[in-house]
Amino acid sequence: MEHQINEEIRDKEVRLIGDDGEQLGVMPSKDALKIARDKDLDLVKIAPKAIPPVCRIMDYGKFRFEQSKRDKEARKNQKIVEIKEIRLSPGIDVHDFNFKMKNAKRFLEDGDKVKVSIRFRGREMAHTSIGEAQLKKFAEGLSDLSSVEKSPKLDGRNMSMFLSPKKELVQKQDTK
Repeated sequence: MEHQINEEIRDKEVRLIGDDGEQLGVMPSKDALKIARDKDLDLVKIAPKAIPPVCRIMDYGKFRFEQSKRDKEARKNQKIVEIKEIRLSPGIDVHDFNFKMKNAKRFLEDGDKVKVSIRFRGREMAHTSIGEAQLKKFAEGLSDLSSVEKSPKLDGRNMSMFLSPKKELVQKQDTK
C-alpha cells in the first residue's frame, strides 16, 4: 500500500497524530504540514478512508526501510513446499521399487510433497489394477512419514497419487 505524503495530501482537514503517538486533534492539512516541517519530518496519511483522514508525523524513509525489513524477514521464514515426482512402471522390480521409495522418504523428510505416477504403455492399459495396487503398496510403505493427499486416479495413460508429509514431521522441520 502506497501512502500519500506531504504535498500529496489534498484534504482540507486531517486528524493529526504526533511523532510520539500523541493525538494533536483535527486541523487544516496546511497547518499539519507546517508542524511536520518544523520538526523536520514527513506528514503521512495512514487512514485515508477515515473522516477526517488520519495523518501521522514520522520519518517516512525510516518507516519504509523498517517495513521492507519486516517483509524480508517474513519471506525468509516462509517454507516453500515443492512437489517432487517419482515415476514407476507397472512391471517395476522389487529393488527399483525400494530405491524409489527411499528417495520418496528423503523428499518427505525434507518437507516436500511427493507425486507418485505410473505410465501405462500399450497393452498395460488393460491391467491398470496392477498399477493401482503398486501405488497403494507405495503409500503403505511410507505411511509412517506421509498421508495420502490424493488417492490413485487414472488420467489418460497415467495414474497418479499425491503424498504429503505428516504434520508432526513438518513441525519437527520448523524447529530446526
